[in-house]
Amino acid sequence: MRSTKTRTVVLTGGSDGIGAAAAHQLAGPNTRLILVGRSPEKTREVATATRSEFHVTDFTRLDEVRELAERLNSQCDRIDVLANNAGGMFSGPIATGDGFERTFQVNHLAPYLLTNLLRKRLIASSASVVLTASVGARLFGNIDLDDLNGWESFSANRAYGNGKLANILFAKSLHAHLHAAGLSSVAFHPGLIRSNFASATDSYFQAIYHGALKSVLSSPSAGGARLRFFIDGEPGHGWASGTYYSAPGRVGRTHRQAADAGLTERHWQLSAAMLGVDWG
Repeated sequence: MRSTKTRTVVLTGGSDGIGAAAAHQLAGPNTRLILVGRSPEKTREVATATRSEFHVTDFTRLDEVRELAERLNSQCDRIDVLANNAGGMFSGPIATGDGFERTFQVNHLAPYLLTNLLRKRLIASSASVVLTASVGARLFGNIDLDDLNGWESFSANRAYGNGKLANILFAKSLHAHLHAAGLSSVAFHPGLIRSNFASATDSYFQAIYHGALKSVLSSPSAGGARLRFFIDGEPGHGWASGTYYSAPGRVGRTHRQAADAGLTERHWQLSAAMLGVDWG
């Protein structure tokens, strides 16, 4: 486990679901917790209850992500953990104002951009980047490097699967490129959790998550505990950098594309080019 000195944790998707649950579990005198959420009301409510700082940011607007990074860089002397937890499943394809498909942008491009813009602070802090992925990467993902947005043959399930697979590839790429500089990264499956997941889509998952089967799903607190495990865990002890876990302590089986080093590297490069960023 990490030391008892005060640490700074930035948690996106902190206004609802497992993010809000993890915020309540993480709150304490030794943690400077900074929540990021899309809803002003919900984010403020969780921040007040956990005595946390908060920022309201909509990941469908990349300028808001850039503004968030600017504020965090100016307000934080260090960032010990960046938990890229925000994401979701949406109907589509729908283009954002930035010109990218919404599911792809919210699940991958926005956290990729935020991590890039915070990279100097993260590296200087020997930070961990924790990415909330999903078993959906294996079940529905199939990345086409010639169509990362997924405009062709779009389905809500595939777009979500590709977004979560992108999270796993990103964790691997961060490890490959920046672990030697002191940055650690990990992706994990939070479990099947009762939440607002799939409420904005026509996928059959809406019936699962909001219908009769809702009662068999795990509570947000259980998913929050998994998220907290990786936030609290010491890289190299609690978890291995560059790895995807299906549960705490259990390395996960995911899509075969995640084992393709060439595809993973190309995905990293294409994502940077789409956003017009570099990694120094």
